[in-house]
Amino acid sequence: MNYQTLKIVFPYTLPVLMGYIFMGIAFGVLLSSKGYAFYWGTLMGILIYAGSMQFIAIGLLTTPLNLLGAAILTFTVNARHLFYGLSLLEKFKIFGFKKFYMIFSLTDETYSLLCTLKPPAKISPADFYFSIAFLNHFYWILGCTLGGILGSLITFNSQGIDFSMTALFIVIFVEQWEKTEQHIPALAGILITALSLIFFGTKSFIIISMLCLVLTLIFFRKKLESTSEVDHAE
Repeated sequence: MNYQTLKIVFPYTLPVLMGYIFMGIAFGVLLSSKGYAFYWGTLMGILIYAGSMQFIAIGLLTTPLNLLGAAILTFTVNARHLFYGLSLLEKFKIFGFKKFYMIFSLTDETYSLLCTLKPPAKISPADFYFSIAFLNHFYWILGCTLGGILGSLITFNSQGIDFSMTALFIVIFVEQWEKTEQHIPALAGILITALSLIFFGTKSFIIISMLCLVLTLIFFRKKLESTSEVDHAE
């Protein structure tokens, strides 16, 4: 990877840049509002690099520590990456030791680009995909840092900023709904989450609904895949 490669890859990552900068700023501002210096946001962006989990981590840092609950919540929120990783096993073979960074840097947006983009003829696939992952990670770190600095310099009411993550997932949900013919997983997610909220309340429904959804998708995986293949064949 070199400057010329990054220059060619950069336009492909512009949509992610726009999203990550503003989402990272929102996270940095919220973290700063809890009394943390800006560099904590930078470190979390470098070492954790998980948008939704970083927002959740703000709440975990400001409430009594529950290691088991935090571990279960982290696993369930990021369980979708198990499926991402399985679908990229073959593609990641070309990266050598760099595959460890590719695994670490695999976010929803990066996964989408890795699956849909084809490298230009003048760039090797390994350099092309690695540059995408690297640039996306850099955008997130930059956003988290800017948000932390902004939050430490300017005092204002940050209430409502945390809804930005919810808004992002709504946009992703709508986009995926429009692009796919198979809506059963999405409908299952809505139904399971609603039932979990009704029966278990606001304090416990996230962990329970995520566990139930993961188990449901695993159990019905073959049936969903066969249904999807039939739809494409038609």
